[in-house]
Amino acid sequence: MKKYLMAMALAALATTALASGTHEGGHDKVSLAGEPGKKSKVTQTIQVTMKETEDGKMLYMPASVQVKEGQTVRFAIRNGGETDHEFVLDTQDEIMEHKKVMEKFPEMEHDDPNSVRLAPGKTGEIIWKFTKSGTLTFACLIPGHYEAGMRGDVSVTAKK
Repeated sequence: MKKYLMAMALAALATTALASGTHEGGHDKVSLAGEPGKKSKVTQTIQVTMKETEDGKMLYMPASVQVKEGQTVRFAIRNGGETDHEFVLDTQDEIMEHKKVMEKFPEMEHDDPNSVRLAPGKTGEIIWKFTKSGTLTFACLIPGHYEAGMRGDVSVTAKK
């Protein structure tokens, strides 16, 4: 994904039209975060709400979840806020790399299986298979949202 994000940044710099375009299919390899899951293999649904608070914070409820290595999870995501929000699931390093690109191109749209962007009141889902144990991150990469607290963790426990 790093190579893909770098290529997107360079292409967008070269062509203004790409700055507000989409980035699709950047997951040619299996990510350290896992891989897109199959609906028929879902063993757990996790409800996630994205919203803002009156004091200016932005958050996910819940802000942390636990899953098992090898498990396929459906994240049922609802934007309960008053502005657009994203749910992007990846390793912390990839989240920070992607965040840098989003700061340069905030209108960039995504068509990746590990992310969804929702308008206020809308719902969406991500179906994900967790292939490795460790800690992953989910975050909103719309500029300013991560800094306002919109991030969380997924703890993936190893198979026994």
